[in-house]
Amino acid sequence: MATEGSPLGTAKRFTGWYIVAAILFIILGMFAIIEPTVAGLGVAILVGWLLVFGGIAHFVMAFQGGGGKRVTYQVILGIVFLLAGVYMLMNPVLTLHTLTLLLAGVIFVVGIFEFIGYFQIERASGWLLVNGIAAIVVGVLIWIHWPSSSVWAIGTLVGINLLFTGVARLMMGITGRRLIGRVDRVVSR
Repeated sequence: MATEGSPLGTAKRFTGWYIVAAILFIILGMFAIIEPTVAGLGVAILVGWLLVFGGIAHFVMAFQGGGGKRVTYQVILGIVFLLAGVYMLMNPVLTLHTLTLLLAGVIFVVGIFEFIGYFQIERASGWLLVNGIAAIVVGVLIWIHWPSSSVWAIGTLVGINLLFTGVARLMMGITGRRLIGRVDRVVSR
């Protein structure tokens, strides 16, 4: 029987928290799909804060020494990151528009590479071709409908990603729980 301090007990507790985290991912994903504008603005604000923290990190690295060129380089990067982050935080809607346009370009380019990859790889799966075509179409649709696509694109895609991540993690957590139960029954005999 799995006791609290045993490895099986620890694994059981870990999978419990893993399942809780998976459920939170699913809830966040559904929220982002239902409210894509709020989720998209949240992503834009997150990117702004990440740049601010990146700027601070560069300033900290500048004071670790390493010569004048390195210090100057780190200070310049710190200023650029900090200014970009503050600008993004002060203009989250413009940031969302910019990120959406960038996202459209990235999805389109990935689609092109997968389309080409299908013809370059011997015995490539037809799903690679389908995925490449779908990505190209999605990228073009986001681009054509920009800036109005900013309202839904990032939030919806982030929501779908969170939802699928949550479902995958939930299935892994449940499978882990089942395996622990089987091991526990074998050990208890």
